[in-house]
Amino acid sequence: MQKTGRKDWDLVIKTSLTSLFKMCRSIKDDMLNASFSRIILISSIDDQKGQFGKTNSSAAAAEDIGFTKSLSLETVSIGNTLNVIAPDYITTEMVMAVPKKILNVSIIPQIPVRRLGQAREIARYVVLFAPNETAFITKSTITANGGQYLM
Repeated sequence: MQKTGRKDWDLVIKTSLTSLFKMCRSIKDDMLNASFSRIILISSIDDQKGQFGKTNSSAAAAEDIGFTKSLSLETVSIGNTLNVIAPDYITTEMVMAVPKKILNVSIIPQIPVRRLGQAREIARYVVLFAPNETAFITKSTITANGGQYLM
């Protein structure tokens, strides 16, 4: 919280939590009228373990999980499921913009599998949650972080 000013706090909460609310609100009627629907939120490991200097994003991610679990309870009886995937370091543009020295010295050595995750690995979880055959899975959070943090 020492590094986070009010403007940064509000921006992260608006980007993460408020956008999730607006998206779900915009599809609420369709979701309630569907025989089944899926919401699969891609969040962050920060929601579970916290992160130094990222109080705002850790809080927003944890709120996203609480929102998802509550909305699941409101809609599961009509066939809707809501689940969360919480990855850590994935080879995205943002992560690859981190200087190589920092990646190789400070980040990758902290990951027990000794590598960054791949987007296709996260996509496989989406495929897991999406079909009607896995409708028994709801209110779940899959932590995908190479063993860095275990729930």
